[in-house]
Amino acid sequence: MRRLRFLTAGESHGPALTVIIEGMPAGVPLTKAEIDEQLWRRQQGYGRGGRMAIEKDEVEILSGIRHGLTLGSPISLLIRNRDWENWQEIMSPHPRTEGTGTEKKVTRARPGHADLSGGIKYKHGDLRNILERASARETAARVAAGAVARALLRAAGIELVGQVTAIGGVTADTSDLTWEEIACRIPRSPVFCADEKASRKMMAAIDEARAAGDSLGGVVEVAALGVPVGLGSHVHWDRRLDGRLAQAVMSIQAIKGVEIGMGFLAAARPGSEVHDEIFWKEGRGYYRETNRAGGIEGGISNGEPIIVRAAMKPIPTLYRPLRSVDIETNQPYLASIERSDICAVPAALVVVEAMVALVLADAILERYGGDNWQDLKVALGR
Repeated sequence: MRRLRFLTAGESHGPALTVIIEGMPAGVPLTKAEIDEQLWRRQQGYGRGGRMAIEKDEVEILSGIRHGLTLGSPISLLIRNRDWENWQEIMSPHPRTEGTGTEKKVTRARPGHADLSGGIKYKHGDLRNILERASARETAARVAAGAVARALLRAAGIELVGQVTAIGGVTADTSDLTWEEIACRIPRSPVFCADEKASRKMMAAIDEARAAGDSLGGVVEVAALGVPVGLGSHVHWDRRLDGRLAQAVMSIQAIKGVEIGMGFLAAARPGSEVHDEIFWKEGRGYYRETNRAGGIEGGISNGEPIIVRAAMKPIPTLYRPLRSVDIETNQPYLASIERSDICAVPAALVVVEAMVALVLADAILERYGGDNWQDLKVALGR
């Protein structure tokens, strides 16, 4: 059973996004500035579109935190959409009068989006009713929730380090860097890549895609450092830590693949080059000299850094639109164009970090319990 749960609500051009986080222990230090920092990071990255010039995401804490400490009660957060000013009539919750609110009706489904399948499922003739919620704008609320989870992980001695490892056909090589070195380099890169040479090539590839009216995807990698042994379990399918991480990360818009550790490469290697040998040393205990498993064996954390990698597809809203069909006439048309990014892979990294944080915080509470930070600290041995 989940100990830490969250729920988001809101549309892309509605008044605001909201999130409720339930299950945080009392007494965990958490400030508005910590949440705003993660929201700011999500809005950065070379290749972002015009929406980021409008929105300056900032959280409003409505409940669950007092004087910089969590209360143990549900935490509710609000992130206002500045663009709402331009959409109040179109996105109004009130009954529509004749001739109003129809200017932005969408009937030309965009390939790669939820538009058509969602419209069929929910019987909407205006696909805006689907795209507004399916939009990746929702991830701002997830990042806010993830910032809450990160506060718990930080108190428990767990840190997250993320990097972009590929954009388009450009792949970074950071194999000679420590996670500490990667963490220091990431803020200096416009694409959140620790390989400076690859970073420049990624930016050039984004420029080429922009000029062609196209978009680019990529790969991000998140490492959780300081994770104790024993999170997750082998006894039921839905308690396996790798499965929980994969589901959480795959739920992010545009993510089409998730790896733990060596991931898909393991399928092409013999077992001797895949599994991590186990050693023991006085004063250190059990350890491994490699981490091909990505910190999880049998659904349980093994004490090594947990490595999660996610593949993001190119954003399907293109300024050179793909062919589609108008659902009112069934006639062929070019798909509708909504304001969009050319590449949002750096932003996706921040969202993946948030989802990893939420899963690990939940697993910490599952294993160690504690309604307050003092009891949890004792259980963790801190």
